[in-house]
Amino acid sequence: MLNVGDIAPDFTAEDQDGNTHRLKQYRGQTVVLYFYPKDLTSGCTTQACDFRDNLNRLAAGNVVLLGVSPDTVKSHRKFADKESLNFPLLADPEKELVNRYGVWVEKSMYGRKYMGVERTTFILDKRGRIKHIFPKVKVQGHVQEVLNALAD
Repeated sequence: MLNVGDIAPDFTAEDQDGNTHRLKQYRGQTVVLYFYPKDLTSGCTTQACDFRDNLNRLAAGNVVLLGVSPDTVKSHRKFADKESLNFPLLADPEKELVNRYGVWVEKSMYGRKYMGVERTTFILDKRGRIKHIFPKVKVQGHVQEVLNALAD
């Protein structure tokens, strides 16, 4: 389990355009790393569009936004195109990042248990340390919560 103050686990992942992102490349910048369950689903679309609509507010603070789900590069491309998403969506089909960040968990719906992504956002400081963790995110109002935490 990761905690505030821990060094964020490094990673390498491809985005919807096939560009490779390494967490190390963002040292010196604040990073908002948000994990979401699935492309093109209602909650994930609402969250992504809210981040999209507030990206200029994040960028004004020299903040990098990265979304992560176990979907493929191809799925991310469709999602980004359909919703005009203007930030990287990192593909994690092998579930390396979701496991490393502890967000691949047992879930339950209608009495059926299954493994899935617990919607979670991490704010990483300029040195790559975890500054804030938002576990079990509720989509409505979440981006404002992130903006408020960044202002502190």
